[in-house]
Amino acid sequence: MATSNDIRKGLCIEFSNDIFKVIEFMHVKPGKGPAFVRTKMKSVTNGKVLDNTFSAGHKIDEVKVITRKFQYLYDDENGFHFMNNEDFSQLYLDKEMIENSNLMKAGEEVTIILKEADETPLSAELPQSVYLEVIEADPGVKGNTATNALKNAIVETGARVMVPLFIEAGDKIKVSTEDGSYLERVKE
Repeated sequence: MATSNDIRKGLCIEFSNDIFKVIEFMHVKPGKGPAFVRTKMKSVTNGKVLDNTFSAGHKIDEVKVITRKFQYLYDDENGFHFMNNEDFSQLYLDKEMIENSNLMKAGEEVTIILKEADETPLSAELPQSVYLEVIEADPGVKGNTATNALKNAIVETGARVMVPLFIEAGDKIKVSTEDGSYLERVKE
């Protein structure tokens, strides 16, 4: 049994008959009154984001989790199929369990968080950035280069990414998996 003082980013807790992962937290100690912890939590089962405030010393039920590396194999109409890199067993995840799943390509290594007690999958985390090839890009309009102008591009996974005007079809780019934004062009 943990307390609200143990809250940190990535901690999984049982709250309101569901398992939540702490996305953001802030310890607040006002000048008047008791301290508290303001949190933003995401349900690992349905993806709902919840804001909650815990008073200082409030007891919370911590869920023990383990992380394992899995390789993304393919997807179907219901979800995604992964292979464990150690024992080659396969695992299936629903589409709602992975944020920015449109940036995953076959063979990509993903970290999957499993509940330690029965090894049920809770959520999956992509690497911080991925390298993708641009398949299609809008033409760059001459004269729009005075500011940081962006245009639409479609990458090999089918995701739409806003890129600078100089990016063309065939270029490889680095994309942030946190928000799906363009980071840089990759030189080969």
